[in-house]
Amino acid sequence: MDANKDVIRQIVLDTETTGLEPSQGHRVIEIGAVEVIGRTQTGNHYHQYLQPDRESDEAALNVHGITTEFLADKPRFADVVEDFLNYVKGAQLIIHNAPFDVGFINNELKLLGPKWGKIEDYCTILDSLVMARGKHPGQKNNLDALCRRYDINNSHRELHGALLDSEILADVYLAMTGGQVSLGLGADASSTEGSANATAIRRLAADRPRLKVQMATEEEVEAHEKRLETIQKVSDGKCVWLN
Repeated sequence: MDANKDVIRQIVLDTETTGLEPSQGHRVIEIGAVEVIGRTQTGNHYHQYLQPDRESDEAALNVHGITTEFLADKPRFADVVEDFLNYVKGAQLIIHNAPFDVGFINNELKLLGPKWGKIEDYCTILDSLVMARGKHPGQKNNLDALCRRYDINNSHRELHGALLDSEILADVYLAMTGGQVSLGLGADASSTEGSANATAIRRLAADRPRLKVQMATEEEVEAHEKRLETIQKVSDGKCVWLN
């Protein structure tokens, strides 16, 4: 029996563009993607700069810093579309604010003609921003905020870059969905050595005395409730522990 047949191949993807709206003629100038299999980044990345045949808006340029001069000798999307689609085919794409990136990629495909279809014809889409909002309602859920929340170092992120942001988002996504699964037992959790280690850990856990549960006193419970009431007032009714 193939132990890997049900493992989902995930691609964490980001783009940089010349502006905010493909309907205004804006184009994709960078695609970065990171492959994740079995909750592990494989190192099989996809990264491509693209010649958009137009300049970036000033606001977009301030975000990504990718100049027209730098892109002058880069391939166009038509030159790389087949390789890109082969890379993502059959995977689950994980994108932060997916409608933005999907809209731009589909616009690039549309400009090449109907035979290419839409990106959804090749893979499924998971919007990590929607996931983050569900887990952290009423809070900031951009990539920087999530890095702070999950203690992920993004100090090297001075400007946005598609591949860098994909690598950071991969770390954020794995943290949001439970962190490590293998517990460091080895690359092949189904191996004899991995199984033996897991069994040893379970035995150690079974031999440990049960932890003592220390219940809060009535005074501590009352102080806690008063503290929540204070938070509720200063946050204009948005205390997540009460809601």
